[in-house]
Amino acid sequence: MAKLVDPDDLNQGTEITITPGPSGTLTLNPGSGNLIYADGVTGQCVYSFLKEEWKTDSNLIKFPFPMIAITEEQFELIDAWNWADQTTKNTIRDAGWALKNGAGVSREEYMNLTTLGSFVDSNNDRAYYVQSTPTSAGTPVDTVFAGEVNQAIKIFGNTNYGNFDYRDNFNIWLREYAKTYDQYDLLTEQNLTVLTYKKYALPLSNALDVKITHTDAQVLSGAAYQDIFVQYYLAPQPRTIGSSSYNFHVIIDGDNQVAEIIYEKVQYLLRQTTNINFNALTSAAYPIRGDIADKLLTFIGDTLRTNYVAGWGGTYIDNFFTQDINRLEFTDDTETIQTFPYTATGVLAFNDNLVNDTDAEYWMFFTSIGASAYGTADAILVENTNNVTISGLASAAEISWTFDYDGNVQGGRTPATDANVTVVAIGLNTAQFVRTTSTITRATNQTISLVAALERNYSNP
Repeated sequence: MAKLVDPDDLNQGTEITITPGPSGTLTLNPGSGNLIYADGVTGQCVYSFLKEEWKTDSNLIKFPFPMIAITEEQFELIDAWNWADQTTKNTIRDAGWALKNGAGVSREEYMNLTTLGSFVDSNNDRAYYVQSTPTSAGTPVDTVFAGEVNQAIKIFGNTNYGNFDYRDNFNIWLREYAKTYDQYDLLTEQNLTVLTYKKYALPLSNALDVKITHTDAQVLSGAAYQDIFVQYYLAPQPRTIGSSSYNFHVIIDGDNQVAEIIYEKVQYLLRQTTNINFNALTSAAYPIRGDIADKLLTFIGDTLRTNYVAGWGGTYIDNFFTQDINRLEFTDDTETIQTFPYTATGVLAFNDNLVNDTDAEYWMFFTSIGASAYGTADAILVENTNNVTISGLASAAEISWTFDYDGNVQGGRTPATDANVTVVAIGLNTAQFVRTTSTITRATNQTISLVAALERNYSNP
């Protein structure tokens, strides 16, 4: 049976026990009759049932009525009546209430928290929340039941009822392995100054996360994940994107891994109960508990966007995989999304004769720009996106390169046009001189191959 909404489904002594007296109690008995604990019964249904019983029960009418209904979702227990136990309170749906003393002052208050949206696995996915201020210092509390939330949560108790006041803060999270993350700050999002004993509905849902393809065990042990970490800074950290500098306060070191690997590691960290702040300067004073930290990354299709972190600032990724530069978006301290100008990327592929020659070097020139052409004294070396010439030792079978396709103006080049280049390499002992031409286009993963003939005649005795 689903959530009970019809008072005809309640029966004294079965689903509900009414114990009148100077301090009367109302007891809900989940597991008896029509009442199922996980499904519960609405506050309005209980109130309506009590009205009917007081009208027809010659014994109950001798005692004050237990409840005042302010709305169908907000009630007050009066005249020394109270719910009998926590199980009873956990069984009530769609309603908040206050326990009032004789002067009408709250002794304790419960709000109702109802989530909108669906969970992928309603039998197992479980939300958790923090009420204390600040949120970062709180310990998460699991919801009573797995699945979409509809439960009473205590927000106030006087000195005899817990001695706490949580009416000024409430944050809830839903984070499950291989599912998208969701979180909600109730007061901020709904522009509230204080919570009261009523029903609050808020969006909270998840979906399968297609970007999570490795298990937690693989993330823990996999070499690709080991040096990816998150640092939180008190001072702004400037980073150059294109030709401008922007400030960030959270820096992810991506260890030159692809976006999906970085994302998997960060999502793993955001489900941990331990400190994920790897910044030695701030970690001790500002530990960041992973499972209640703000979300740092979001995939939008194949584009990875960093998030703004409340109380800190924007998030940037250092040492990302070069080929990913065009599918990364960075949210800075002003909550503005920054992207690099389009960057063409690729690799220089060297054959064994070059790789095995410890003296082998390579250079990339513009084939021709104006009066400057390869083969003349004015030949111009091509610069990468960091304004460093594309040249160096041919020490690996593939060496990545980047090119500011939209912004490079070397030698008067017209930005956002294809660039004709000439790449040369030469070794000593095993690699002869080799030259190849290519065209850098508005694309990624471009390969320029250099195949040097075997050197058989070099000698330097």
